[in-house]
Amino acid sequence: MKTFRLLSACLALTACATSRTSTADAQGAGTGVAAPSTVQLYAIDCGHVQSSDSGSMADDGSMDGVGGKGIIPCYLIRHPKGDLLWDTGLPESIADMPGGLRPQGSPMHFELPRKLTPQLGELGLAPADIEFLSFSHMHFDHAGNANLFASAKWIVDADELAAAFSETAHRRGEVQNYSALEHVKPLVMEGDGPYDVFGDGTVTLHPAHGHTPGHTVLLLKTAKSGAVLLTGDLWPLRESRERKLVPTYNSNREQTIESMRRVEALAKDSGARVIRQHVIEDFTALPAFPEPLE
Repeated sequence: MKTFRLLSACLALTACATSRTSTADAQGAGTGVAAPSTVQLYAIDCGHVQSSDSGSMADDGSMDGVGGKGIIPCYLIRHPKGDLLWDTGLPESIADMPGGLRPQGSPMHFELPRKLTPQLGELGLAPADIEFLSFSHMHFDHAGNANLFASAKWIVDADELAAAFSETAHRRGEVQNYSALEHVKPLVMEGDGPYDVFGDGTVTLHPAHGHTPGHTVLLLKTAKSGAVLLTGDLWPLRESRERKLVPTYNSNREQTIESMRRVEALAKDSGARVIRQHVIEDFTALPAFPEPLE
């Protein structure tokens, strides 16, 4: 828990730097890029993380002193009815830090080889073109660039919304990473059922609480490649899924274990390919950006 709080405070500083960028400059004008005829998934590299000690990723002590590397992705889903950005990665300001970010007192080192907005630009898109925005959860490495997309329709679980702007979140400095969303009117997910983003069953958000109070996963159904399940931080390490490892800083251990069971059932029922979002081999198994999975 201490490690996560240190990171939250440190990343809040990078969020301040990002928020000083002119919103108009960051969002630009709408480009009017034609919508695709089928659903497409773009896997975007939005940061790298290296840790000398993954102990906080498993409350059974099995990862104490074990180092590792991870990917921090963003996912763009293009649909005939609009574009959805799922997770926004590390704050773009980290790309301007020589050697990346090494939070004091943390075993983690973050780097951002390329900013998100120029990568969207390769597809002819600016932040203002993104119609829908959602996050697996509001931790800094998933919502670091949220402020650039405040004009989008934000879809959020009711429990995550309450936690994101709670007194505790404000006190820890976490809100600065997504402060532009505090006064927008979101599309709120209520209850235990899925949220159908486009109304045709191709992109659905599913509650998977426990890592945070309102953590969610995303199920995408493509015409050629079948179903894909983006699982956020339900399984943050390659070992997490098989061994059912629960991070020490999760909001609720019992909810986490139940969410693992439910998401496994969802994967089986849908025949989906499971993407553990921080696991490098899962990310690189998808088409390399700017090529889409269709």
